[in-house]
Amino acid sequence: MEVEAAKMIGAGLAVIALAGVGVGIGNIFSALVTSIARNPAARSEVFGIGILGFALTEAIALFALVVALLLLFAL
Repeated sequence: MEVEAAKMIGAGLAVIALAGVGVGIGNIFSALVTSIARNPAARSEVFGIGILGFALTEAIALFALVVALLLLFAL
């Protein structure tokens, strides 16, 4: 029974990273919208950088999810 409890606690701790990912994605897109609103001519350059930031931030969420699933179902 203690092993199952430890798995659940570990998975819960791994998923805490998703809160930071949500905040990070919000910051990325708010900065993207603000920068495009200030200088619409630079949209093509700024948009690519914003999408790259989104993809890298979302990768952290996927890693956290994989770690949580491994903790729950691997052992």
